[in-house]
Amino acid sequence: MIQRTLVLVKPDGVSRHLVGEIIKRFEQRGIKIIGLKMLKSDSKKAAVHYNEEIEKRYGRDVRNRLIEYINEGPIVALALEGIDCVNVARKICGSTYPNEAAIGTIRGDFAHMSKDYANQNLKNVKNLVHASGNLEEAKTEIKIWFKEDELYSYDVDHDKYV
Repeated sequence: MIQRTLVLVKPDGVSRHLVGEIIKRFEQRGIKIIGLKMLKSDSKKAAVHYNEEIEKRYGRDVRNRLIEYINEGPIVALALEGIDCVNVARKICGSTYPNEAAIGTIRGDFAHMSKDYANQNLKNVKNLVHASGNLEEAKTEIKIWFKEDELYSYDVDHDKYV
């Protein structure tokens, strides 16, 4: 099934000059970029993205740190489209916690902080990217970061092989 998903390159991914490498990994797997922009998040938009559900699951402290983290600098928002795109994008990104991410994934290759270290030092886990967790989340998150007229449908050579 053709799906859409959201990936955010977080401020550490931008400041470490990894945007091109991250985009390349999705495109190499036949995932189409249908929306792309660099922006500076604000607390209001970040609070919608990291909603009350995050607070219920992980606590207010973690939610506040996530909001702070995504507001540290510019981010790059990617709206992606492809076959089983939500799951494929998450596999490309790797485990949320970099020290648990497999080599060959974005986080496994470029991030290094563990959640234990982050929690002990009251830091954010710098994990470079966010990827929507499921199809419903993807639909909601794309609407947070993109207007409908910022998403583009087009044909790519890969489509004729699918």
